[in-house]
Amino acid sequence: MLHHVSFAVRDPHHVAEVVAELWHGKIMPFPGHAGSFIALAMDAYGTAIEFLPKGSVLKPAASGESSEWGQEPNSTGYTATHVNMAVPISEAEIYAIATREGWRAVRSGRQGLLELIEFWIENEIMLELMPPNLMEGYQSLVQPENLKAIFNLE
Repeated sequence: MLHHVSFAVRDPHHVAEVVAELWHGKIMPFPGHAGSFIALAMDAYGTAIEFLPKGSVLKPAASGESSEWGQEPNSTGYTATHVNMAVPISEAEIYAIATREGWRAVRSGRQGLLELIEFWIENEIMLELMPPNLMEGYQSLVQPENLKAIFNLE
């Protein structure tokens, strides 16, 4: 089970506010990294997304020491990193938030297996949103017996 993930964005405070809105959650400053914020779903699992300033990177430290934060000034905007997450709000609310922010949001199929909403933070980082009306299809797909049958897993 994933509990949190981190993304580097242009406006960490604002992006955290928008994601917290999607969850009906809260935000707070992210401890130990100035200018960073964390969106909290306020659920029993501690689900959260950390948003750090664009260019932030995590690097391994010297042997035996914990990792350390650094900056890469030439970081690119797009990334393969994304997250699929359930949200308690409707598709209409998702589209309204995206429209307000000027961010892309589109319903998308995944090879006929499931439907989701691609919600593009700052039009660079994708969140795959699963509002209540789309969760049933996702939950059915990810049941072990269904995954085994669809993908010929043993």
